[in-house]
Amino acid sequence: MAEKKTAKKTKAASKVGLSAEEKAALKETIADQKAAARGLEGEKALLAKIAAMKEPDRGMAKRIHAIVQANAPTLSPTTWYGMPAYTKNGKAVLFFQDKAKFKARYATFGFNDNASLDDGNMWPTSYALTKLTAADEAKIAALVKKAAS
Repeated sequence: MAEKKTAKKTKAASKVGLSAEEKAALKETIADQKAAARGLEGEKALLAKIAAMKEPDRGMAKRIHAIVQANAPTLSPTTWYGMPAYTKNGKAVLFFQDKAKFKARYATFGFNDNASLDDGNMWPTSYALTKLTAADEAKIAALVKKAAS
């Protein structure tokens, strides 16, 4: 009887854990670290990630990069789990996740807990993006400024 329980536990354990996309993200993190050791890091690495994206995400990521550079020059461009990201004191503050990353229907512009966005007891930490309008870009610029403060 113990053998049957062990077999069931093993079978159940194989269903628990990271998805294929999550495993790929971890592999990308390791690849990012290896690339950094070879000199591909910072803005160079971020731009390489953006260049590898498909449209319309590539265009949105380029615009977000320009917005971050203009509105939060103290943030450092980098990659984080294989995504374009921006750090402050070595910690990720914000990131852009293309929709292909986890086979989503939209790209995501998000913030980590290091972002200075606290507003009461609840506030948004990520936004779905399908395209960027001038109004969206203005909103992102304001969020980036606040997050970097």
